[in-house]
Amino acid sequence: MATTASNRRQFLSLLGLSAVAVGCGPVATGATAGGGRTRTIRYQGWAGQVILPELAEDLGYLEDVTLEWVGNTSSGPQDIQSAATGQTDFGGAFNGAVVKLAANNAPVKAVISYYGADQYAYNGFYVLEDSPVRSARDLIGAKVGMNTLGAHAEAMLDIYLRRGGLSRAQIGTVEPLVVPPVSTEQSLRQKQIDVAVLGGILRDKALAAGGIRPLFTDYRLLGAFSAGTYVMTDRFLKQNPDTARTFVTAVGKAIEWSRSTPHEEVVARMTDIVKRRGRNEDTAPLKYWRSYGVAETAGRITSEELQLWIDWLAERGDIDRDRVTLSDLYTNEFNAAGQGAVTPSAAASSATTSGS
Repeated sequence: MATTASNRRQFLSLLGLSAVAVGCGPVATGATAGGGRTRTIRYQGWAGQVILPELAEDLGYLEDVTLEWVGNTSSGPQDIQSAATGQTDFGGAFNGAVVKLAANNAPVKAVISYYGADQYAYNGFYVLEDSPVRSARDLIGAKVGMNTLGAHAEAMLDIYLRRGGLSRAQIGTVEPLVVPPVSTEQSLRQKQIDVAVLGGILRDKALAAGGIRPLFTDYRLLGAFSAGTYVMTDRFLKQNPDTARTFVTAVGKAIEWSRSTPHEEVVARMTDIVKRRGRNEDTAPLKYWRSYGVAETAGRITSEELQLWIDWLAERGDIDRDRVTLSDLYTNEFNAAGQGAVTPSAAASSATTSGS
């Protein structure tokens, strides 16, 4: 079960295959024949959660554009691969995964940030209360359980280990393992893994049960930051610019609505959405929702948010820096909700220098 460089190469190969699939044939989109604009956007959701486009639709921000749910995704990398190959019209993932996909020649562009880390929305790396693990060096040879490889959690782990002074060889002995999120806490308590990556309700439930403590969190590691973006293919954006603008602007408005609306009202709205869509989901976990964690106003993307991962991936040898052009990776052109808003949220401004 050990994760080595070969696992990372396999992940990159999957992204490469997606890029080949995009480049070798026509990409299916929701565009209406001859109309130049689709009014239906296909997407994947997350079980038991309300993603920003779903919230935007319920708030009426999508106007005459309709979302078409085609199923739930298993991870961010899978979600953006589905968008790249035309199975859906947008997908969202950790920005490092977006950079990897672009580096493998997939014609996609990030259009808006949709999640991040702040004092409420964060992933923690937890150990048992009596664990001897108290520093990066204590992780040499340890097993770390996370939901998927090549994405947010593995990136945070690598940065933590590097800041802790570990050599590349020592970092290579740390084993990131894929563990289903619902089983991660149990795996930690049964000592099948040494560290568990937990977020949201799973984190809060585990903390309420006691017996665990944080080794570090992504928020404490990097401060407040937007961590992931929604992407659309260049072809979709070219064929459906009005739809893209409506969609991105609506998501930006939903971000700001979630910030400015009382927590109880946001949770009540999300609970109602989940109940009405009829997917046989448990609504109880929604009470733990606190924030989407997006740093910038209306989800505007900054170059720094992507450059960080270009540099990190290039240093690891995961991408060829020359194959990635920062300006081609993202656009704020379709985000009318964020036009003229370039100042980070107060939380982001106060935490940008935090690296502890």
